[in-house]
Amino acid sequence: MSIPFGGYASPEQIMRDRAEYARKGIARGRSVVVMQYADGILFVAPNPSKALHKISEIYDRIGFAAVGRYNEFESLRLAGIRYADINGYTFNRSDVTGRGLANLYAQHLGMIFTESIKSFEVEIVVAEVGEAPEDDQIYRITFDGSVFDEQGMAVIGGQAEAVGGRLKERYSEGLPLPQALDAALAALTEPGGERPPATQIEVAVLDRSREHRKFLRLTGPRLEKLLEAAKESQESAQPAAEAQTDQGDGEQAQGKQAQGEQAPDTAPPIAPEGDIDTGSGE
Repeated sequence: MSIPFGGYASPEQIMRDRAEYARKGIARGRSVVVMQYADGILFVAPNPSKALHKISEIYDRIGFAAVGRYNEFESLRLAGIRYADINGYTFNRSDVTGRGLANLYAQHLGMIFTESIKSFEVEIVVAEVGEAPEDDQIYRITFDGSVFDEQGMAVIGGQAEAVGGRLKERYSEGLPLPQALDAALAALTEPGGERPPATQIEVAVLDRSREHRKFLRLTGPRLEKLLEAAKESQESAQPAAEAQTDQGDGEQAQGKQAQGEQAPDTAPPIAPEGDIDTGSGE
């Protein structure tokens, strides 16, 4: 490890400085959501550019998403494609797996983080769709080469913790694609903010029902139709949630009445005059 200019610094301090530098660069980007839905894996990213993609295909059933410096994660994407093509051609297409790509990226990023003066300002997700939902794989790889096996969903870049918290409130297994897209957009939108239009987002899926190549980028009229269906599912969900809230309030009120609770200002009941026992012995 080379000693930085200006004197000696401990390895621990160097690692902390590199990690802080990388985190700041990644946080400046916009978050990307990767999540399972009923028929595969959904990728959603705010991205107004039509030429520079945050979401891409690596192989038949493997997708790639990244945030950070474009030139850095683009070099990683190309390296992953070369790895997949060579292994698929030399051995068998089934030998190319999301786990193998995640390990490749982890080794590459870990080596850069420890040996280079500047670490990569990137965070990536490698997702592989299986024959069944339980076979789906989502791996998140950080700037230092750490690999996380995510269950159901992953959020990278930007305000990942806040976006992830909003997504957990709306996520459930087996969501249809319109509802999954609605949940992703709701998580990516700040509370009280407006959702981005179709021209400002990048959406793709790994659809297990497709033949051969599972990756499909959703654009144009197809995306607009899907956004309209997501909007309708959101509007239909709001009255149901309000009705459930009203029902819960009614059940709570009935429970209090059954327990005999009375308001503090309510006087005890008075029997009608005809029912009063006068004690006359009549």
